Amino acid sequence: MIVDCAIYREGRRTEGPADLSDALDEARATGDAFVWIGLHEPTAREFEHVTKEFGLHPLAVEDALKAHQRPKLEVYDDSLFLVLKPVVYEPQGDTVSSGEVMLFLGDSFVVSVRHSEGAPLGAVRQRLEAEPDLLKQGPTAVLYAVADAIVDHYLEVAAELQTDLEELETEVFSPERSASRHTASRIYAFKRQVLEFRRSTGPLALPMARLAGAGAGPYSAAVPFVSDAAQPFFRDVSDHLTRVNESVEGLDRLVSDILSAHLAQMSVRQNDDMRKISSWAAMAAVPTMIAGIYGMNFEHMPELTWTWSYPAVILLMAALEIGLYRLFKNRGWL
Repeated sequence: MIVDCAIYREGRRTEGPADLSDALDEARATGDAFVWIGLHEPTAREFEHVTKEFGLHPLAVEDALKAHQRPKLEVYDDSLFLVLKPVVYEPQGDTVSSGEVMLFLGDSFVVSVRHSEGAPLGAVRQRLEAEPDLLKQGPTAVLYAVADAIVDHYLEVAAELQTDLEELETEVFSPERSASRHTASRIYAFKRQVLEFRRSTGPLALPMARLAGAGAGPYSAAVPFVSDAAQPFFRDVSDHLTRVNESVEGLDRLVSDILSAHLAQMSVRQNDDMRKISSWAAMAAVPTMIAGIYGMNFEHMPELTWTWSYPAVILLMAALEIGLYRLFKNRGWL
C-alpha cells in the first residue's frame, strides 16, 4: 500500500527509518524536516498503523478509506484533511472520469492517499524534488504542489471538452450536415460528462479560498499547518480554479442550448414532414373523390352517355392535381 516514503530535510530527500514512528520523531527532532508518505488504495487494516503513528482523526480516516467524497477541507486538532478529485479525459470514448486524492497535513508530516490511477502524485513528487527551494517550505509546499497540478489539469480537460462541444455544434448547426438520430443521445452523454467534471471542480472553490485566506464568516480564520507566506500561491491556484469553473459553467449552459436547438430543429423537421404528407394526401383525395362519385353506378347520370365524358373527367382530375401541386409548392409544403 505504501507507494513511497521519505524524509525531506532542507528541501532534499533523505531515506528515513523503516519504522514510521522513528521517521516522524527524526523529522520533528531536527525541526527543518518532514515525512511524506504516499499510499494507494489502502485497506482499513493497512491504514491502521499509519493512523496510530500520525494521530489522524478517525472521521478523516473513514473518509480516506471509503472514498467517494466531495472536495472539501477539514481542520482537526492535530491535522488538516483535504480532499481533491483529479479528472482524467479519455479521448477514445470522449468520457470524463474522476479519482480521489486525500491529503493529511500535520506537524512535520504529509500523508497522501490516492484512489484511481489518474492522480498525478508521482509527477508532483518528482517536480518538488527537482525544486528544493520550494520543497524547503515543508508540508505546505506539498499541499500547494498537489492542488496546483490537479487544478492545472482541469484546464486541459476543459479545453478538450470545448473541442468536443465545437464538434457537436458543427453537427447540429452545419447546413451541409444533417443531425443524425443519435445526435440527441450524444448531446445528453456530453452533458453528463460536463456534470461529472463540475462535481470535481465546483465544491473545491471554498477550500481553495480558505487556503488562500479569502474565506468568509466562520471560514475566514487562518488555516493551521499552512504558512501565511503560502497564501499567494494558493490564490494563484484559486484563480485557475475560478477560470475552470467559469469554463465549466459556460459549457453546461451552451450544451443545454445546443440540446434545445436540436430538439427545436427536430420539431421543425417533423412539421415539414407532416405538411408534405398532408399535401400528398390532399392531392390523392381529389381523384379518389371524383372516381368514387362515378363509381356509384346511379341510373340517371346523364354525363355517362356523353362521348367526351371520360377524357373530360381525366382532364379535370389532372387540372385539379396540377393546381394543388402548384399551390402547395408555392407555400413551401412540397
